[in-house]
Amino acid sequence: MEKKHRSGTREREDTDASLREERSKSDLEMESRSHAEASVADALVARARGDADELLRDVRNVGDPRPDAQESRARLNEDNAIRRSRDAADLKLEDERVERTRALAALFALERDVTDRHLQAERNRADLAVNSRDDFLGMVAHDLRGFMGEIAFRASTLRHASSDDEKVRKIGERILRSTAAMNRLVGDLLDVAAIEAGKLTVEIKTEDLAAVLRDSAEGLRSAVEGKSISFAVEASPSPVMASFDHDRMVQVLGNLVSNAVKFTPSGGSITLRLEAHDAAAKITVADTGEGVPRQKLEAIFERFTQVRPDRRGLGLGLYISRCLMAAQQGRIWATSTPGEGSQFHLTLPLAT
Repeated sequence: MEKKHRSGTREREDTDASLREERSKSDLEMESRSHAEASVADALVARARGDADELLRDVRNVGDPRPDAQESRARLNEDNAIRRSRDAADLKLEDERVERTRALAALFALERDVTDRHLQAERNRADLAVNSRDDFLGMVAHDLRGFMGEIAFRASTLRHASSDDEKVRKIGERILRSTAAMNRLVGDLLDVAAIEAGKLTVEIKTEDLAAVLRDSAEGLRSAVEGKSISFAVEASPSPVMASFDHDRMVQVLGNLVSNAVKFTPSGGSITLRLEAHDAAAKITVADTGEGVPRQKLEAIFERFTQVRPDRRGLGLGLYISRCLMAAQQGRIWATSTPGEGSQFHLTLPLAT
């Protein structure tokens, strides 16, 4: 079963949701402003009409304060004519407002349609650029790994063929280590490109996580003990069946142990611990290194972020590890006491 980690899709969904929210706010603001303008206009018209009526009464009272019956009828007809004229003007104004609102709504809809088309075109261009970049990276990575494989083979041959020459043997070992580091770097860059494109894939299967932990530890032990750091694995001999991607979990464990080795001084210790709690399996990678400041415990899982500048890496390992754990329906987080060490915790769902 394959599951994809679609960070790009989530970002687009967040962008669309934010755009809809902003449009809704704009609509409410426009409607509120339109109502306010109409209320002000109506108030001004009512005030002007009131002033006109008062002026007309004053003029009539000055001209003839006691009109006869014929004059009263004439004034009543004039007042009725004024009211009819005002009613007609009000009706015309309301029709104009309705038409103006319709025209503005149509204009906004047209502008939004144009904006949406431009946005879709930009997304299509971005997708094309990403696909081209991925194809290019894939070809370059394939060629680079081919060259590095050839270098590693020649270095291994040189090391074994010159076993009597200590200097040549050490040169061969350095070349092998550098080649392995370059290979890991290329793999990290490809993983980051896949994550950003939403194409990171994992193959979830049910396996014994305890066995994977022990097998991974055997491969990592030499790198740890080469720095005079003690290495221990605490896992039950009983199987711990969980759902995960075998190769990706080995990659995550390698990232965490390599990170611990980098920041743990000689004479320190690194421990891998596996426990089963309720419906989840929990792995802890604990070290006695320099630790991580509290304010950086979350930031270290971001791209290109390091506790302190280190030319031996790009700060991608923890970012990739978090994305890989999320793709496997798991979690990763860190706790630490500066000066005493750090603990990186992983959880995965137990198999039902």
